[in-house]
Amino acid sequence: MMKKTVSACVAGAVMSITGAAAFAESHGEITVAYFLEWPMPFQYAKETGAYEEALGKTVNWVSFDSGVAMSAAMASGDVQIAISQGVPPFVVATSGGQDIQMVDVAVSYSENDNCVVSSNLEIDKDSASELAGKKVAVPLGTAAHYNFLKQMDHFGVDVASMSVVDMAPAEGAAALSQGAVDMACGWGGALRRMKESGNILLTGAEKEELGILVFDVTSAPASYIAENGEELATFLKVTADANAMWNAGGADAEKMLPVIAKDAGMDEAATAETLANFAFPSVEEQLSAKWFGGGSQTFMGGVAEVFLDSGSIDKALDDYSGTVNTGPLAAAKDM
Repeated sequence: MMKKTVSACVAGAVMSITGAAAFAESHGEITVAYFLEWPMPFQYAKETGAYEEALGKTVNWVSFDSGVAMSAAMASGDVQIAISQGVPPFVVATSGGQDIQMVDVAVSYSENDNCVVSSNLEIDKDSASELAGKKVAVPLGTAAHYNFLKQMDHFGVDVASMSVVDMAPAEGAAALSQGAVDMACGWGGALRRMKESGNILLTGAEKEELGILVFDVTSAPASYIAENGEELATFLKVTADANAMWNAGGADAEKMLPVIAKDAGMDEAATAETLANFAFPSVEEQLSAKWFGGGSQTFMGGVAEVFLDSGSIDKALDDYSGTVNTGPLAAAKDM
């Protein structure tokens, strides 16, 4: 089921990739994808008009519920830039032949993406083997999907024995609360709601010890990047400035919080709690060996291997280096 669903998403995206040519620069606007209930500093720049001012054009913001949907929207030409796309859906898309590239590290996190087991089962990490045969809601081809597969592998649970249902995190949270599934995986606000109905198996720190890294990227179609490199660099510069403002803390960060919360569709307390578990690497850090200097490329190869072994994708690229384009970010650094 997983293989069929993820492959179908990729096939649909690749079939519509020629639609990217429909994007007309003369329109004086671009469309950017993002997530609700996923607060980030860029949203302050979004709401204060900083992007429009820097770019000199209209920016249309469209919210999505998964990185897989973002890939499809970029393939069809409906979206030029996607902020905070998970690495796994990016790997699924590029492995399937979609020509998109990651251009910056949007956010690094581990506590904000996890799987939650229904409290009725009373299963924890010491009894995780009891998950065999259980029903789980997973947004396929996403960071949460990769997280799920790696955790089940760690606990020795055969995923083939489980009933895996493809559900967006919000739907998974509802299904878990209603007792329709035994476990649900997701992120952000949906993950917080899941925790009201159950418990996680591993903390973020425990996952990182197992090599389960979790980070999102800003991505864009290669054709858009090739034709609009300076524009994209300017966009990334605005994002980097917002991140730096937030990272500096103090009064400026306090000023940003209510704006970010409102745009994310969250209250300030939940927004602050979420952001406390997020890290926004500087441009210099992103261009270092840990990230775009080799670390991200190696990590993507590992993600692809897990998906390939699980039958979630039909093939993997020999090398994912070509899916990382540091040009616009390097240009942003010099702005």
